[in-house]
Amino acid sequence: MDYRDEILKSALLMIKKSLADYRSDRTYKTIVKRIDKKGYAVLDDTGSERIVPCCIPAVTLRPGQAVYVKEPMGKLNELHICGVVGK
Repeated sequence: MDYRDEILKSALLMIKKSLADYRSDRTYKTIVKRIDKKGYAVLDDTGSERIVPCCIPAVTLRPGQAVYVKEPMGKLNELHICGVVGK
């Protein structure tokens, strides 16, 4: 058995494990599906509809408008609108 292959396999295993545990903020583009009493209905990254708040002061969004949403540290329950695409 070649020790270099074993070292490489061990390093790859450690990298895969650390990437699986990695959490970071993700921002992506989506559209406002509809307006709800609790917030705006948007599609998350997996295609599921979620009601989220808008964190932009004094802005009114409309259905069909493209927005940016932020998913902080991979927590979908904290998903929020953080920007508007174009004007």
